[in-house]
This record gives sequence, C-alpha cells and structure tokens, in this order.
Amino acid sequence: MLNYEEQFYNNDIKLIAGTDEAGRGPLCGPVVAAAVILPKDYHNELINDSKKLTDKQREKAFLDIIKNAIAYGIGYVDSVTIDKINIYEASRKAMLIALNNMKIKPDFIITDCMPLKFENTNVLALPHGDALCECIAAASILAKVCRDHYMNLIDKKYPQYDFKHNKGYGTKKHLEALDKYGPIEGFHRFSYGPVSVKKIKLF
Repeated sequence: MLNYEEQFYNNDIKLIAGTDEAGRGPLCGPVVAAAVILPKDYHNELINDSKKLTDKQREKAFLDIIKNAIAYGIGYVDSVTIDKINIYEASRKAMLIALNNMKIKPDFIITDCMPLKFENTNVLALPHGDALCECIAAASILAKVCRDHYMNLIDKKYPQYDFKHNKGYGTKKHLEALDKYGPIEGFHRFSYGPVSVKKIKLF
C-alpha cells in the first residue's frame, strides 16, 4: 500500500495534495500535471505509478479518483513554452497550474521530486514519490490519462503521425512520419534533438 503521506496528518494538516506530471519525454504535445487531494481514509488497490498500469487500469482508476477526490486540478503547458523555458521548468509550471486549478487549497503538498513554492504552503519534494504516496500516484494517473486523451484528439487531425498509439514518443512510425511530413509547428518540440534536425512543415 502507498501510504507515506499518512505520517504528515495532524491537527494542522488535514488536506494533503500530491502532484505529478506526464509527458516529459515525448517529442510533441504538452506536458500535463495533476494535483489531487484524497480523503484520508481513501485507498484504491489500482492506484500505482501510472507507468506500471495498463491503459484499461488507468482509465478505471482515473474515474474512481475523480469521483472520490476532495479536490483535483489539471495543468497543461504547451510545446512552444517547453521550447522557451525547457521541459523541467515547464513541468514545474504545469504543477503550479494544477495546484491553482483546485477548488480547495491543501495544507501540505508532496511532489514527485519537484521543488515548488506555492503560496504559504509547505512542500515536500519526495524522490520516487509516485511509488510511495497514494496521492502522488493518483496525480500521475490523472496527468497521464488527461494527456493520453489529448493526444488521441490530436491524432484525429494528424493521423499520419500515429499519435493515438505513440502519444508523441519517438517510435519508429513517428520518426518516419517526421522524415516524410516534417514536424508540426507549434506542436512538436523543436528543442528536442529528433525534431530540431527536421524541416519545419506547416499545416
């Protein structure tokens, strides 16, 4: 059971938010972060690091998390911003957006090893947090599912890149499409090596 956060509950800390991101590695699309406050007594055996779950498991966990969460928020930072400020800072920005998008503010925040400053709230940047804290693992699932849904929509506009299956990662089919069609301006990350060497293709 992921229960590292339980040690922090006390009279002053009743609402703990976990936050995590999805989409640092892909060659295109946004980095997406989620922040979530779970009830203290909430547990779901499906909740784990999103990378360890199947698509079906993530979707099922996603629905249960948003149904039971005290509050949650999602943050998107687009590829143009990623190219301007780098993926690390874009991930931090997405987490802050997610935290600001929650209707209820937390008493304490635990991130997956990302230092943050959020209002006057204490923040713990926990290495491997998604493997230790249920709230961070839950955030990783929300972020991953939201990003996957976004990429599925983009796939309908640009099916030649196979975004529905690769979600923007540098698969063989994606790289072949980059060679044939070029990157999509405003969507591919031109600061990433496999993209920066390609010719810009305008759609």
